[in-house]
Amino acid sequence: MNIVLVHGAWADGSSWRGVIGPLQEAGHNVTAPQLPLTALADNVARLRQVLALQDGPTVLVGHSYGGQIMTALGTDAPSVTGLVYIAAFGLDQGESLSGLLSQGPVPPALAHQFTDKQGFVWLAEDAFVNFAGDVDLVKSRVLYAVQQPLATSAFADVMGVPAWKTLPSWYLVATDDEALPPAVERQFAARMGATVIEIPSSHVPMVSHPGDVARLIESAAEAVRVAS
Repeated sequence: MNIVLVHGAWADGSSWRGVIGPLQEAGHNVTAPQLPLTALADNVARLRQVLALQDGPTVLVGHSYGGQIMTALGTDAPSVTGLVYIAAFGLDQGESLSGLLSQGPVPPALAHQFTDKQGFVWLAEDAFVNFAGDVDLVKSRVLYAVQQPLATSAFADVMGVPAWKTLPSWYLVATDDEALPPAVERQFAARMGATVIEIPSSHVPMVSHPGDVARLIESAAEAVRVAS
């Protein structure tokens, strides 16, 4: 099975390091591309570029903003057979990140951020205490060092028809998440009818609980294989 891992904001493809190995050992073809994190359309275009390289059916896995990217594929994703959300955004048609985030207080992990002169949002090093609260300090500092900033314009991008309307979905709720509230994650999972697991993790379960993440992805891959 092809598995494409889509990183989120303030992360990069290396955040999947602990998940890639087990999936490869299980015989899957794994790709974890770098995303530009500019406009949503740019990120979707990069994902389509990667999907075009896959030979056969593909399970997409998105973390955080990576869920926004794979959701935005809409109904035009012929090779994609399943979606796995890892503490990820699963917006519905007409929704935006800014609209969602305005509905509540700023999550602790997003309180320490700044915008550069090019209009990209970065997380300060102090933010990673909350962003990756269950990751040891050495790994947390690496995550800070390799973070990819998110364009401010991405917060206003409005979702079209979401891919989860027509594809089977799985969702990992991180119950100790201080970037995307667990209650919101549960709401996303419920309305998409996803198969759900919950683990006591910060916002980066693929770093702190890679085994749990890999097992969820494998179960999704097996389910879509059997269904086909």
